[in-house]
Amino acid sequence: MNSPLKKSWSGWLILIVFPALILPGCQGKQQIKENYSTDPILSWNELVYSTAVAEDKLLTLKGLRTATMGHIAMHDVLNSIKPVYDVYLLKNERAEAHPIAGIVQAGYEIAVSQYPDKKDLFVSERERWLAEVEQGSARENGIQLGKQIAMGVLRRREEDKWDGEASYTWHPMGPGVYAEFNEHSGTPEGFVFGAGWAKAEPFILPSQDFFRSPPPPEIKSKAYLEAFNEVKSVGRTISNERTADQQHLAMWWKDFVENSHNRLARQLMRLEQISLWEAARTFALLNMSIYDAYVSVFDNKFYYNHWRPFTAIRWAANDGNPETIQDTTWNNLHRHTYAFPSYPSAHGTASAAAMTVLGATLGLGDTYGFTMYTSEVDSAGPMSGKMAMLPESRQFSSFSEAATECAMSRLYLGIHFRYDSEAGFDLGQNIGNYLVNEALKPME
Repeated sequence: MNSPLKKSWSGWLILIVFPALILPGCQGKQQIKENYSTDPILSWNELVYSTAVAEDKLLTLKGLRTATMGHIAMHDVLNSIKPVYDVYLLKNERAEAHPIAGIVQAGYEIAVSQYPDKKDLFVSERERWLAEVEQGSARENGIQLGKQIAMGVLRRREEDKWDGEASYTWHPMGPGVYAEFNEHSGTPEGFVFGAGWAKAEPFILPSQDFFRSPPPPEIKSKAYLEAFNEVKSVGRTISNERTADQQHLAMWWKDFVENSHNRLARQLMRLEQISLWEAARTFALLNMSIYDAYVSVFDNKFYYNHWRPFTAIRWAANDGNPETIQDTTWNNLHRHTYAFPSYPSAHGTASAAAMTVLGATLGLGDTYGFTMYTSEVDSAGPMSGKMAMLPESRQFSSFSEAATECAMSRLYLGIHFRYDSEAGFDLGQNIGNYLVNEALKPME
């Protein structure tokens, strides 16, 4: 079912069409006869993300990369024991291995390799679940299989440049050019975030620049003027044009996509009681989609090097467009601008990729309704402290509706133009569809 979103500006219409997310081969759930609990994989997912949040607030790719590698290893373990989906690496067939022992050991090996100082925490998690597996050869075979596959995944990602640095050349101030306002971003002078992310190796996409977004509007164009005036109005600190609901969603969606969307996945898996094999595949594709979305969108960001609304509005007298009106006192809703280029929206890209994957892999389709929960978010920048969200929930009639709202939240927050959000949504949906069609496909 297609779900259009319409926005009328000065008599003209923008129409974004959201294609159905049920893809060939994904219309129904895979039938797995074994009734293994998904609790171990859900618990591991939650533990890895809580560990990552505590260490670096998800400001690096470490937590997302750890979760992605772990879920890939778990997926490959299960499909080495009972082939249902294609594997990520080579299959290590071990039909006599116990699935729970295999995934628990795989997750443990990945987590400890990345968080060695938290070994006791992950040992406790492993022993908790292994205690439920009967002693014997199947248990031992599962443990050995989990370790072998986890080591293979780690070797495959040894040189993936997840934490690499990349140079960035600041350009002279000019119309549309990203500029630094370090007093607003709260970062050291000369700092730019994410250039290294643009050079990291994707998990599935053939290259960082595999999907190139179309260029943003020219600064002298009517499309730019309309986007400029809109964010200037609805994104400012105090706005008579922004509704109470728009203000709520602007702040509510600030949680990192890898955190909020994995939380949603755990919630839906418990609610729908999907199989262990489906859960492993969904988590693997979900986290790969978010990781690859970040790599792709930051490649696009630094390719276009487009300025933020904060810069555009305060410097409008020099932009070459006589219709834009400068406001040197303008500020956005949460009084903070992230220290990297604007176009496209990273938040919109990652959410659209993740929601596309969830709709396809869970067998629910795009028209599935759900409630999503976020209890607290950063009040401004990442070091600003937390604020409670009241209400803490928002309801959606489809995955694409949620992804759209996530993308547009950045407009109402005042940190993105509408075209940033639209381009991010499109890019993310392309990435999500590509991963579902190309990776971990159902066996013929």
